[in-house]
Order: sequence, then structure tokens, then C-alpha cells
Amino acid sequence: MTTLPPCPQCGSEYTYEDGMMFLCPECAHEWPQQAVEENDDTPLFKDANGNPLQDGDTVTVIKDLKVKGSSLVVKVGTKVKNIRLMEGDHDIDCKIDGIGPMKLKSEFVKKS
Repeated sequence: MTTLPPCPQCGSEYTYEDGMMFLCPECAHEWPQQAVEENDDTPLFKDANGNPLQDGDTVTVIKDLKVKGSSLVVKVGTKVKNIRLMEGDHDIDCKIDGIGPMKLKSEFVKKS
């Protein structure tokens, strides 16, 4: 019996194969089998379009983002230079002109 990898999104151990894809019955996440084979235990960060991100990249915000605890808003189209990637829910650590240090989610940015 082969062991299937746990779901990368929710960690469920009840994944199953469907053709060339793995599926999770708990969160409905699906991912290609070759992605598991290519995984070398280094976190891979991707922007909203699926482009890989690296430390030092410049990204553009694709959605108005309210800053918690203040009345400031990071507007669509704001360019953020020299990002630092880190593990966690908010995986981009950066400094935005006029606002200061912030943490962003990679799903709300695109690579410039």
C-alpha cells in the first residue's frame, strides 16, 4: 500500500488520488502529484497569478487593503520594493512608503 501525502492546505491525512491529481475531501484542495515529487522542503511563495516570489522582489498590491488599527488604506497599484519572505499567514514582510513596516499576504500582490 502506498502512502499519500497529507493535504498541504489543511494537513488532512485523508487525501486520495484522482488521475494525476491529489484531492483532499475535507477542504476540497487539489494539487498535482508532480508538485509533491518536486518538493525539496523549501517553502515556495507565489503571488496572486502563481508566479514564484523571492526575497528582494518588487510587487504591486492588487486590492485595497485596510491597515488594522488605523484609518490608513494601502491602495491598488501600490508598489512594494525589496520584500522579505517569511513563513506564516502573512508571508511578506515589507516597508510601504507613507505607511511604514507591514506584513502582507502573497495572495494580494503580483510580481512586478
